[in-house]
Amino acid sequence: MFPPLCCDSGVDQASRRRHHQSRKMAMLSFWRDGLERQLAAVTAAMDTLQRQIDRDAQSDS
Repeated sequence: MFPPLCCDSGVDQASRRRHHQSRKMAMLSFWRDGLERQLAAVTAAMDTLQRQIDRDAQSDS
């Protein structure tokens, strides 16, 4: 991530580090949530397709 654009001399290094880490955690959680939604959509599409394949195989028999 990028360093802060303006450093506040009144805030100690540990506090800035904690703030940076919490923002990074929020960003990573946001990315993970999006990926989980995409994975759920792909999984649902695959399940639906498999049911259709199974149904078509039974009707051909």
